[in-house]
Amino acid sequence: MAVKVSDLGEFGLIERLRRALPPPGDRVAIGIGDDAAVWPAGAGFAIATTDTLVAGVHFLPDAVSWRDVGWKALAVNVSDVAAMGGTPAVALVTLCLPPDTETAAIDALYDGLAECARAFRVVIAGGDVVSSPAVAITVALFGTADARDDGTPAVLRRDAARPGDAVAVTGALGGSAAGLRALREHAAPSPATEALIARHMHPVPRVDAGRAALAAGLRCAIDISDGLVQDLGHVCEASNVDADLWLPRVPLDPLLAAAYPDDAALLAATGGEDYELILIGPEVAIDATSTSLDAPLTIVGRIREGRGRVRALDAADREVTLPVTGWDHLAPKAAGA
Repeated sequence: MAVKVSDLGEFGLIERLRRALPPPGDRVAIGIGDDAAVWPAGAGFAIATTDTLVAGVHFLPDAVSWRDVGWKALAVNVSDVAAMGGTPAVALVTLCLPPDTETAAIDALYDGLAECARAFRVVIAGGDVVSSPAVAITVALFGTADARDDGTPAVLRRDAARPGDAVAVTGALGGSAAGLRALREHAAPSPATEALIARHMHPVPRVDAGRAALAAGLRCAIDISDGLVQDLGHVCEASNVDADLWLPRVPLDPLLAAAYPDDAALLAATGGEDYELILIGPEVAIDATSTSLDAPLTIVGRIREGRGRVRALDAADREVTLPVTGWDHLAPKAAGA
């Protein structure tokens, strides 16, 4: 019986592909399995990441503006660099377009790309255009990182969590998932629903938080793209540790709590696409990071010895079984889409 990619899921397929490739050797400092790849470049290091947005999969073209699609296409890549504590620099953009795509849509798309590029000092230096049955936008983003005194890259990594570390998040969670829900349910227009949709389509990458965390001595981070529980699980797997996640401490987006009070906690824990950062390390470094930022960090958990598991706990410290843990592109039904 033939094995399908849906049988493996997104992350199982990534691991299968990693095993199929030759080892990167010493040319690459950080390869498959983190938010971005890192390799030596001059006196420091280069960072590279890529993401794709597909119409009907990652955005609803009839329900959102093309300008917002352009912003988000670049912003999700900037968030990967932010999660490494790096500085975004240069992007390449590939457009996959049906021949009957209206040029006004592409003009608006590039207005959004340019707006995000200006906001984060990114130069869009080129790309490619190909014919496709559906609109898709792929961005490859390159950034920079310094070298530590020992010559290793000064970046935040998924495999650097240690037992006893605190788990903190930037911002408030769940607003993006609520915005997607509002779009899918064709919620009546209101200031609240428009703001939630903006959370979903116009995320603000936390570049400053990543840089501040690195300066404060933190070594471990990931951005929240697939959901808090699932992304924390990626850290636990990479670091070979477990994590206790205290659900009552997860900061809820105020608009989420007002719009979907019954599902707010689940959406915040598993909804994804907030593009906030999970920062992990000693509490003193978490506090130092928080002090240097305008917005405080919220400690939501603790790392402990283990083998890659996240325990979601309620107010009485009882483990909670969640109906979903996050998003998997190749098994959307299992992920609760």
